[in-house]
Amino acid sequence: MNIFYKNLSMWLIIGLTLIMLFNLFNKPQPQVSEMSYSDFMTSVEAGAVREVEVQGSELRVEGPEGRIFKVITPNDAEMIPLLRQNGVNIKVKEKEGTPWYLTILVSWFPMLLLIGVWIFFMRQMQMGGGKAMSFGKSRARLLDHETSKITFKDVAGIEEAKEELSEIIDFLKDPGKFTRLGGRIPKGVLLMGPPGTGKTLLAKAIAGEAQVPFFSISGSDFVEMFVGVGASRVRDLFIQGKKSAPCIIFIDEIDAVGRHRGAGLGGGHDEREQTLNQLLVEMDGFEANEGVIIVAATNRPDVLDPALLRPGRFDRQVVVPVPDVKGREMILHVHGRKTQIADNVDWAQIARGTPGFSGADLENMVNEAALLAARQGAEKVEMTHLEQAKDKVMMGSERRSMIITEKEKKITAYHEAGHALVARLLPGTDPLHKVTIIPRGRALGLTQQLPLEDKYTYARSYLINNICILLGGRVAEELVFGEITTGSGNDIERATTMARKMVCEWGMSDAMGPLTFGKKEEQIFLGREISQHRDYSESTAIQIDNEVKRLVQDANDQVHALLKENLDALHLVAAELLEKETLLLEDIERIIAEARGETPPQAPPQTEPAAKQGKDNPPEPEAESDQAPPPEQPQS
Repeated sequence: MNIFYKNLSMWLIIGLTLIMLFNLFNKPQPQVSEMSYSDFMTSVEAGAVREVEVQGSELRVEGPEGRIFKVITPNDAEMIPLLRQNGVNIKVKEKEGTPWYLTILVSWFPMLLLIGVWIFFMRQMQMGGGKAMSFGKSRARLLDHETSKITFKDVAGIEEAKEELSEIIDFLKDPGKFTRLGGRIPKGVLLMGPPGTGKTLLAKAIAGEAQVPFFSISGSDFVEMFVGVGASRVRDLFIQGKKSAPCIIFIDEIDAVGRHRGAGLGGGHDEREQTLNQLLVEMDGFEANEGVIIVAATNRPDVLDPALLRPGRFDRQVVVPVPDVKGREMILHVHGRKTQIADNVDWAQIARGTPGFSGADLENMVNEAALLAARQGAEKVEMTHLEQAKDKVMMGSERRSMIITEKEKKITAYHEAGHALVARLLPGTDPLHKVTIIPRGRALGLTQQLPLEDKYTYARSYLINNICILLGGRVAEELVFGEITTGSGNDIERATTMARKMVCEWGMSDAMGPLTFGKKEEQIFLGREISQHRDYSESTAIQIDNEVKRLVQDANDQVHALLKENLDALHLVAAELLEKETLLLEDIERIIAEARGETPPQAPPQTEPAAKQGKDNPPEPEAESDQAPPPEQPQS
């Protein structure tokens, strides 16, 4: 807004100056006619001239009716006596010259105008803190304790990371406590974790907690189109840091400048590599940077240069993981303080029902619940609002306006009933949470499972059961309708991928043994896998394909026998789905008991979900989404 008013005032000054000059040079002048000297003398002799005004060699003559004439006179000695003789009033006036200020203005105005326009455009180029003539200056923003209102109280679910960073802040406040035993201040801390886990929020909390200068900059701010600009900005950043030492410098998304050197196809990136080289030198070069601590954040530590990760540069590498169930509950309490929450909200239950959610996902869910409550005119956010927001974030918005034929709706009901029954009847699977045939996102229906506890490793039997659950919908369609649809495309793809990983990566095949097959090749400059190297023979490839087929086919036969044995329960679940559209675990338990002629359970077990993702590319059995794209369109 200040820049706008400055530009407006500048243009007003230029406009007023132009108007002034226009008025100055366009003053109304009296109309003057020219008269020859002979006619002038004749008029004098005839008594028609009453008054003349002499200005050098010019005469201004007032003739009849007050008209003004201009006469150019020669050097005639007889003119003055003749004028006096005929009673003409003579006035002598010095010839007016151009005023000095007008001369200066006319001569210097074009130059002043050019200078003003040049200054205007130079100011327009001063965007984002980078001035047109100072490309090499650092764009880091200096934050103080009063600027940053976020503290460690506003960060939850990552207690280990907070503890690591709290020690650094204590070191800056009282270095003697640590150096008396020979310790030295860490030079760098790297925050690593998936997107949305709170790395940047943690850095803002450091700025709020630390009583030292805090410089914040993004990794992309170093890289410019001109080679050497990034290195110059790194030098300027550390010069500012040395002047303000002890201080903290935070570099967000450091992978933008710290990627592996020499990893590009056909040559490297000179500007980025020079910037990285300068950063390496500044962090641990010939000159010591005592009191300057670098805190960086990235979600791709695998693409960073090894020289950047070694001790002496980034001494500590702090992992900021996806929060577990207790961490999610603490995060929900933090966001709940900023929202009008009803008394009936149970954050522990919401935390158990959001496995795999990051801090950003939880914040989005609470915000969606608040928006939903506002649309409904509620005074506070109720538990029902949070449940609806959770389903929306996890599975997408309901598509109740989607027109589905009765036949397709019936097929979807049996498909989801097959998933739900297999998930409930097989031992050792995650508890069933909800099954619905309401379209959400791209899915026509959905079966959701939520694990009881955090899982970091997966057993072979657990994975085989998940393949069976994925095939439950397809087998149900085949049993009831005698044909299959394209709605099983995503299920088959996930089941095949899981079986291939069991054979090739996890050594879970008796026929192939405890071996891995296939080496993934990754290009660091792309930051992802682009090919897979086959380090096995053709005969081994045939064995792998046969073993993958056997795992999936055995699971398909097992599901076929299980659903055929419980066909009555399948019909009852599908019928109630068509009637109610959504069933919970207690509904499925009641239907299975009725189909078997047993007494329905009085107190169904409460589903207590926890985190849904573990290590080593774990499966995702929690939600079976089914969609029916056209046959020519592959299913994603």
